[in-house]
Amino acid sequence: MTDYADVPVPSAEASPQVITLASRIPNPAPPRVIAIANQKGGVGKTTTAINLGTALAAIGEHVLIIDLDPQGNASTGLGIDRRSRRRSTYDVLIGEATLSDAVLATAVPRLSIAPSTLDLSGLELEVSQERDRAFRLRTALAPLRAATPRVSDFSYVLIDCPPSLNLLTVNALAAADAILVPLQCEFFALEGLSQLLQTVATVKSTLNPELMIHGIVLTMHDARNNLSNQVVADVRANSKQKVYDTIIPRNVRVSEAPSYGKPVLVYDLKCVGSEAYLRLATEIIQREKELIANAPRADAAIESDQIESDQQHGAA
Repeated sequence: MTDYADVPVPSAEASPQVITLASRIPNPAPPRVIAIANQKGGVGKTTTAINLGTALAAIGEHVLIIDLDPQGNASTGLGIDRRSRRRSTYDVLIGEATLSDAVLATAVPRLSIAPSTLDLSGLELEVSQERDRAFRLRTALAPLRAATPRVSDFSYVLIDCPPSLNLLTVNALAAADAILVPLQCEFFALEGLSQLLQTVATVKSTLNPELMIHGIVLTMHDARNNLSNQVVADVRANSKQKVYDTIIPRNVRVSEAPSYGKPVLVYDLKCVGSEAYLRLATEIIQREKELIANAPRADAAIESDQIESDQQHGAA
C-alpha cells in the first residue's frame, strides 16, 4: 500500500478541508437514480457511494444518497449520528414516512442522505407477503420523479445496496435507471460479476425493463500487484466499454476517512483516492451526456411514424 508520509494525517478535531464547489447545475429533468450494487462484500460499494456523491456535489450536482444497508455505514461515513436518525429508510419502505421525511443534510453542501438503521434487516420478513414488496422504493421515489424540476431538486440519487441479492437490493434495482458496479481487483471478481449480471437480467425482464448497466468501476487497485493488473485486463477484455476508464487505487486515506465521519474528499482532498473519485464523477457526467445524446427522441419517433404512414397512403 502506498505510503503518503509527506501528507500530514488530519486529526479528528481538525477542521474539514474546504472543497471549492462549482456553480449549481440547474436540473432540467427528474433525477437519475443509480444503484451501487455488488453481492460481494468489501468491494467498495459504500466508499464509492459516499465519495462519488461528494465528488458529484463538488462539480455542481445536487445529490441524494439512499442508505439501503442495515449496517448504515454510508450514514456513519457521512457523520450522521445514530441518535439523529429519527426517520430512516426502514420507515420509508414500510410506509410510515415519506422519503422527504427521512432525508438529512450532511456537512457537504448539496449532498443529502436518507439514513438507515438496523431495523432495515427485518424488512424482508415484514413485507414478504405484500404484492408490492419489490416496488416499495420505486413508490417512495415517485414524488421526486413526478414533480416539476426546480433548481433545488436532486439531479442524482445514489442507492447504497447491501452486500447480498436480497429484497433490499431487488427494490434498488427495480427503482433505478441504471446500476453502477464496484469491482475489487481480486481473483474472484469476474465470478461475482457474472452472478450480478444474471440478477440484473432477471430484474430487467420481470421488474424494470429500463434498467441498464451504467458502468463497472475497478476498486482497490494496487499497481504493484500483478494479480490486480491481470484482473483489470480481464475485466476490460470481457466487459469492454462498460468499464470506466477511472480506476480507484488502494489508498490509506480512503480507508481512514470513514472513521472520522467524512468523505475522503473532505478528509484529504489532495490524496490519490480523492483525485480518482473526482475523475470518476466527471466520467459519469460525460457518460450521462452520451446516453442522452444517443437516446431515441420521442419527436423523432413520431416523425418516423408519420413518414411511414404517408408512404403507406401513397402506395394505396
